[in-house]
Amino acid sequence: MKIPAGATSFVPKLSPLLPGSFQGSAIRHTFRPKGTQDWLMIYTRRGSGLYRFEWGEFRSQPHDITLYRPGTFQDYQLAPETGKWDLLWAHFIARSDWMPWLDWPEIALGFMRLHVSEKSLRRRIILRWQEMIRWDFSSYSCSRPLAVNALEEVLIWCDSINPRRVRRPVDPRVDKAREHLTTRLAEPFSEATLARAAGLSPSRLRHLFRSQTGDSPRHFLERQRLRKAGDLLALSRRTIAEIALETGFANPFYFSLRFKKETGESPRAYRQRVTLGKE
Repeated sequence: MKIPAGATSFVPKLSPLLPGSFQGSAIRHTFRPKGTQDWLMIYTRRGSGLYRFEWGEFRSQPHDITLYRPGTFQDYQLAPETGKWDLLWAHFIARSDWMPWLDWPEIALGFMRLHVSEKSLRRRIILRWQEMIRWDFSSYSCSRPLAVNALEEVLIWCDSINPRRVRRPVDPRVDKAREHLTTRLAEPFSEATLARAAGLSPSRLRHLFRSQTGDSPRHFLERQRLRKAGDLLALSRRTIAEIALETGFANPFYFSLRFKKETGESPRAYRQRVTLGKE
């Protein structure tokens, strides 16, 4: 198949993960008749991309995420009428346990799309994607697994809005427990109080919560606290001590220890990295 004039058929070197971004009119017309051996995911932040396939074409809108399966025909470029396409992209090799998260609604064979309508979810996905890019460029010894962790979180958030996903119903009492924890991050953890809120005995709560979420209530709460702290570090000017208190850590030093264990860097270093060059 002939490559259109001005298009590139360049295929990146196969890698477990290769993320990046383009702004404005920087992206070239890409034409790959045989696609790539990996998956390609593209998040449209602003402007529009024009995707062509055998029987038609598709124009992305802001906060569309498109996904190409390996070996799928690729033909995409800046939509000429917009003159601008700000996007985040990631080539990746999918792990076997990720496959259920990658069954998105298809626009064409092997070409899929989701739209992120909720503003808070947009912020989370963009923040994790930017983390993915920064970790990929980092010289830190654990940068690659941290970048892959960020990608995995993006895929999980995408899966949460995938209309094709068949989900096992979560016990409403577990939902009550999770809601109780996530809306009271600053309060001290009490298994007895949580059990009463869920309408269960403490032992039954522990068993049911772990069987349905794969986590204990206490560890689930700490992960929500640290995730919220990461968002506040990136998106607010609160001091580290204020963020620690707001997310349920009475001792800022202990908060810093737990945050570093979870993310691989101190709250201060994390804030400096994620805000560097932020728009």
